[in-house]
Amino acid sequence: MDLNKLKEQLQTEVDTAFLYDSIAAIQTDDALIRVLQSLAEIEKGHAQHMLDKVRVFDVTYTMPLPSSRAKLQLKLGKIFGYSSIISSLSNIEKQFAVNAIKTKLNAGEKPTGFEHNHLKIIEAVNMNSALNVSGGLLSKFESRHKSVGGNALRASVLGSNDGLVSNMSLVMGVAGAAVSNNTILLTGIAGLLAGAISMALGEWLSVQSSRELNLRQIEIETEELEASPEEEKKELVLLYQAKGMNAEEAQKLADKAFENPESAIEAIITEELGIDKEELGGSAWEAAIASFILFSIGAIIPLYPFMFLDGKNAIFLSLGSSVIGLFGIGAAITLLTGKSILFSGFRQVAFGLVAAAITYGIGSLIGVSLAG
Repeated sequence: MDLNKLKEQLQTEVDTAFLYDSIAAIQTDDALIRVLQSLAEIEKGHAQHMLDKVRVFDVTYTMPLPSSRAKLQLKLGKIFGYSSIISSLSNIEKQFAVNAIKTKLNAGEKPTGFEHNHLKIIEAVNMNSALNVSGGLLSKFESRHKSVGGNALRASVLGSNDGLVSNMSLVMGVAGAAVSNNTILLTGIAGLLAGAISMALGEWLSVQSSRELNLRQIEIETEELEASPEEEKKELVLLYQAKGMNAEEAQKLADKAFENPESAIEAIITEELGIDKEELGGSAWEAAIASFILFSIGAIIPLYPFMFLDGKNAIFLSLGSSVIGLFGIGAAITLLTGKSILFSGFRQVAFGLVAAAITYGIGSLIGVSLAG
């Protein structure tokens, strides 16, 4: 084994413990202090273990002091905020997890899943850095429930918007080339079908892949729970504390969760994985069909005038219908952003018209070029 690499790993463990301890020392929240100090103690244990490995090659080697780099990080944290240090520690823990998994795989062993638990905890600290805010954990739970409806609305708005803007730009581009109505209709229908099928396939892949990944993660966590329930409970207690609960409340909540295997795995799925089990029930086919329909609804708006009008009349009605559709989509977006309906509506109209104007201009240039 490379001695220099071992010394580098030892220094990283020492620096990590130093940063955990230093950040804990300036906190006012007792729960966060205990979490950070616990992590520091674990890292110190890792450092001692690494020192023992180094001493196999160099018996006189002593525990190093925190590096200048770690001390500089701490000083910069005082100026720019400590969230940057927490993010850095998160990256370190991520690398530790990867290395631990690689080591076990190379040795022909199966990873237990515990390799990434420190990462889960420090990420929880990172996401909830303002732990002095009361009700932080409650708001975390509430935001999960609110996000379900928000995601459905967001998908509806974006699907319709994509269909309208893309097909309006396509239709205007072809119309700018002064081709026949039949050509415009054929092009618009082809654009509608191509875009809707692409959206549907993309949504199917997204939902199905997410479901499969989540189910696999749940399967791994279930195996971990069966293998070492006490270890999982300790990690859950730390996660609760990292999210703002005091030690007593965190222990009580974890004890209650572990009263039976079903509630234990439910808590682990929610807290460690951040997965809403209700979302697993969603059908990839339903999502695909919904995306196809929503895209098609948006895409038909700029196209339908060419079914019974031609020339400038069809173009003006197409633009007018598209403006109304764009304004409606912009107004719907305010349900997500809370902005003014007029502001969001007219902003959406402006973006759409700019796209249409560009493609119409390009189509006109191409049409003139082909005619010449």
